[in-house]
Amino acid sequence: MIPLPHYLAVGAILFCLGLIGFLTRRNLIVMFLSAELMLQGVAINFVAFSRHHGNLHGQVFTLFVIAVAACEAGIALALFLTLYRRARSLDVSVWQALREPGLPAVVDPEPLPPAPPGAPLPPLAPAGVEPAPREEPTHV
Repeated sequence: MIPLPHYLAVGAILFCLGLIGFLTRRNLIVMFLSAELMLQGVAINFVAFSRHHGNLHGQVFTLFVIAVAACEAGIALALFLTLYRRARSLDVSVWQALREPGLPAVVDPEPLPPAPPGAPLPPLAPAGVEPAPREEPTHV
């Protein structure tokens, strides 16, 4: 049996890695994945304490956390698609207009890289030669 401090250390490491990723990245998808990593670190701690105390309260709470995280993932995906369609970027610094009224704009000391010249998306390669239409068999 693995002792409780080992589980707590793994949960704390996951939480810290998620926190560092959330605070240092500017891409919304990476920030979302870092938040999910923090949730999983907390879930490991809930399960570890539940096992340590000999009850199922932490495990039941973890099931609710996982269910809410799954719903959150669906909503976040829809939000990311909508934001990307509007500004063609998922960089957080582009979305200054979404802040609360009355708050000053945050100035990012590191500017965005320049947009690549040409088409916004690369053209797709052809999938192959279109097959000739088959003749339908006639039934007698």
